[in-house]
Amino acid sequence: MTAPDAPRPPPLLLPDAIHQAARPGTAVLRMETTQSRTGILDGAWWPRSKDIATELPVLIKVLTEYLGPITRVGLDAGAWVGLPARLVIDDRVVHLDSDPVGDDTILITRGHNDHFALMVVPPDATPDAARIAMARAVRADNITQAAQILLATIDDPGPDE
Repeated sequence: MTAPDAPRPPPLLLPDAIHQAARPGTAVLRMETTQSRTGILDGAWWPRSKDIATELPVLIKVLTEYLGPITRVGLDAGAWVGLPARLVIDDRVVHLDSDPVGDDTILITRGHNDHFALMVVPPDATPDAARIAMARAVRADNITQAAQILLATIDDPGPDE
């Protein structure tokens, strides 16, 4: 018998509900829901602005709920406004590392060595373009880098637009 307060391991799969925005105007997150993690990207995030202090806490809270405690976030300092060295989110310190990963990717660390790469959709992307880009990023067989996905879907949406 386990104690009710005993920590439980994070689930291996994310529920389908994580693929839905909570309400219009909130950040959108999609994660690959397979255990294989063979694709280049583990998910995609569509923040609503480049203000990291506003956007990141929402993402970290959602990820923590499904993946367990997030300890670090690696991102390109030039892509965000007001990048602190750390944020305190729900009484936990999350360290922010300025990595030259490009403004199209952030690296999330759970625990000490479990890393997740998320494609970052530009805040000004259209909903249709963002949806297409995010769907490509979370495919289990995806071998396309985030920058290439965004170039194909966001910057060059096609002849219909």
